[in-house]
This record gives sequence, structure tokens and C-alpha cells, in this order.
Amino acid sequence: MIPPKRGMRRSRFPAFRYSCRSFNLNKGIVQRLFSTFANGWPGKGLLLLRVITGATLIHFGIANLHEDISLQIAAPQLIAGSAGVFLLVGLWTPVAGTLAAVVKLWIAFTRFSSHSGDPWIAVLQAALGAALAMIGPGAWSIDARLFGRKHIDLRDL
Repeated sequence: MIPPKRGMRRSRFPAFRYSCRSFNLNKGIVQRLFSTFANGWPGKGLLLLRVITGATLIHFGIANLHEDISLQIAAPQLIAGSAGVFLLVGLWTPVAGTLAAVVKLWIAFTRFSSHSGDPWIAVLQAALGAALAMIGPGAWSIDARLFGRKHIDLRDL
């Protein structure tokens, strides 16, 4: 057992102690956020969630380009649309999901920014973005290829 650092209490939860010991700055931030990248049916579900969320964010971002509105109203939708591109391919999913959630909540609470006039669409998109930021990208994503756990076979060396 590792003694607690000065000024810190020892946690009664062994998993917390283990996670504190295994914290390593050399690992990627996405790998530290998610212990596994879901595969199988959960991975397919995350892929479906990413595609639907990314497509709707991109759709509403592009829809503002066809309307004659000011940049102040179109900018949040364009930011959310660019976050949708990252969610669609599964790159930087925690950052893109959080950005989409924050921007869509901003759009929902400032009604002049919502081109559809219905704030519940933006709230739903914010919830989907936040869920993806918390759950992770899944095995079929660029994040999993870049930051996922690698299986090293010693026979290949």
C-alpha cells in the first residue's frame, strides 16, 4: 500500500486508490477518460449515436448558411456543426461532445440563435453531445485507433 501524501486522507475505496496510482501523464487524455472502447453491440450503438448526433449537428450548422442571418446568430450553429464533424468521425469525442453540449444549450437559452424556433431540438442535441462526451466514442472511431489500448504480441517483435 502506498502511504497518503502529506495533507491528504486515505480513501476507503480501493478502486480510487488504484486509479490514483495508475494515473500517468504519458498516456493520451482520451485513453485516461475511458477505460475501454466498447466493441460488439455496445460499440455499434455508440457508432449509431455518434452518426445521428453528428449528422443533426452538421445539418443545423449548414442550414444557417442558406439563410440570410447575421454572423452573431449563425456562429454558434457553425461551431456546433464543426463539433458534429468531429463526433461523426469519432475524433476528440470528449472535447467535441462537451463543446456541442455547451453551444447547443447556449442556442436553446438564447432563442434568437435558434433558426428553427424550437429550443427543444437544441436541448436534445445538447443531451446527445453530453452523453457522447461521458460514454466515449466506441471501438469504431478514430479515438480508438489513436488512443485505444494496444495488444502487443511478443512473437511479432
